[in-house]
Amino acid sequence: MNNTKLTVSHAPFWHDGDSLFQMNLNILLALLPAAVYGIIQFGAPALGVMALSTSCAMLWEIVVNRVAKQSFTIGDLDAAVIGLLFGMMLPAVTPWWLIVVGTFVAVVIGKSIFGGIGANPFHPALVGMAVLMLSWKLFFDFDTAYVNYLFDFTALTPLAAVKSQGAGAADLFSLSDLIWGREFGGAGTTFGLGLIIGGIYLILRGYIRWELSISFIAGILITAAIFYLSSPDNYAGPLFHLFSGYTLLGAFFLITENSSSPVNRIPMLIYGFLGGFMIILMRNVGSYADGTVLAILLVNLVNPLVDNIRPKALGRGINNA
Repeated sequence: MNNTKLTVSHAPFWHDGDSLFQMNLNILLALLPAAVYGIIQFGAPALGVMALSTSCAMLWEIVVNRVAKQSFTIGDLDAAVIGLLFGMMLPAVTPWWLIVVGTFVAVVIGKSIFGGIGANPFHPALVGMAVLMLSWKLFFDFDTAYVNYLFDFTALTPLAAVKSQGAGAADLFSLSDLIWGREFGGAGTTFGLGLIIGGIYLILRGYIRWELSISFIAGILITAAIFYLSSPDNYAGPLFHLFSGYTLLGAFFLITENSSSPVNRIPMLIYGFLGGFMIILMRNVGSYADGTVLAILLVNLVNPLVDNIRPKALGRGINNA
């Protein structure tokens, strides 16, 4: 009798030869245009927030490795990616203790407690953001955070302005201003063009799947267009939504996270579209001005169900064959 056991792991099984270090290094490079623009726009406080967030996330990774008596994994740069993404979503004037708490939640609870890289069901950075946004909501009021800044563009947060003043407030923000980052927002999330360039770079290098990003953007545009065409006086247009808030960061860097997204093409398309649909639903019907963080966490939750959707095999089945 042959006692050899066949061990089967989760898909995907392909390997392109790149290491985790190479993948995460390229993600960090792709984030640089938007991060650098945020430092130029918001000054040294933005640099401090992103640097502290990145270093704290890496430090929490070391602490977890030490406590769990594991080999150090800081060299794969996964914690650095989580930390930088987290810092980019925060206002540039975020207090240091909030960053320490948020990165602890992201790295320890959002990632390590589930078994580390590849095992987390939710995007770790979004877990940290969700806890902070629900616990200390006032720190995420960008209009209050940047009250001491002087800008030569409309000094309001676009999505918050539309939520409080109605769809007419969208006319205060030109499309070019939104694309070039002339808006209030996270320390590294306002430069729409930079995020698009970084996202296209990752798609071309094969580090993220185009199906997720394109279907996510389609979900944003189509859902927002339906709302806008049904009542233009009450809802902002689709391009306004696409270039405002965390949308583009979500399209290329959040919904594409490997561990929490599907591995098959059709589920990817459904998953991405569902994410975009949920964001517009939250913005237009819910109480949140943005909704990107909670919407992507919600689709993370249904990912295992969506990933079970498979096309039927061609041919005809034969009973008792």
